[in-house]
Order: sequence, then structure tokens, then C-alpha cells
Amino acid sequence: MEFFCYHRDRPGSLPLRERLGEEHWSYMDGYAAQLIARGPTLADDGETPTGSVHIVGLPDPAAARAFAFDEPTYQAGAYRDVLLRRWRNLLGRTMWEFPGGRTGGDRYLVLDLGPDPAAEVTVPQDRDVHGWEFGGRR
Repeated sequence: MEFFCYHRDRPGSLPLRERLGEEHWSYMDGYAAQLIARGPTLADDGETPTGSVHIVGLPDPAAARAFAFDEPTYQAGAYRDVLLRRWRNLLGRTMWEFPGGRTGGDRYLVLDLGPDPAAEVTVPQDRDVHGWEFGGRR
């Protein structure tokens, strides 16, 4: 089973996230074989982290909950909330197998976390809407 996990940062938690960076990476490295994609979400400046996205293949929802809530940065209180949902890898590949690499334009992850219906988004014609990439360390 595949799961989408989004840990959203608590305001002002960047120093805590930075202090726990190695613990976070060690934890994620333990799931290297199961990870489909991973990386930070960023503020409008393209630099400031606002959370972490992980797409991971795990045996069941209990394993996904353990993955999300045992993560050291979550345990330390750096995240304000966690979104954990079933997901399906329709492309059948990981982010490391994506043919576009890190170049070729910006890519965005759009999450509707509010109570209102999602806004209709028109994708510019010069954008590849079938590919995706998340920044982050492998």
C-alpha cells in the first residue's frame, strides 16, 4: 500500500528542525527502500521550509501511522499537524527515476487543507503536468 504523508511545520520551528536534521535523515534512511518520493515543502521565497512530504510504500495503515508519528521531528513537536492519506503511484516510478531531473522549470504540490472547495487551477500550456519532482536528499 502506498501512502502520502505531509508533516506541516509549526510556526517558528525551523531552529528545532535544523537541530534534529541528522535524526530525521537517519530515520528516513531506514525507509529508503520504501520511499517513492520525499522532500521539503517551501515558502514563496523558495528557500524557507514549511513542512515535509513523504510518499512511501508500507504494508498497511498501522505501519503508515507509525512512520508518520514516530518520526523524530514530529516527536519533538516541530510539526503542527500531519496529513496521512492512501496514495497510488500511477506513474510506477520513484522520484529518483523521474526523467526530467531537477531542471526544466518549477514544480508545485497543491494541497487543499481548508474547508472551502478547491479553486479551479488552469495550468500554463508550457508546463509538463504529468511529471513531478520533490527536492530533498536521497
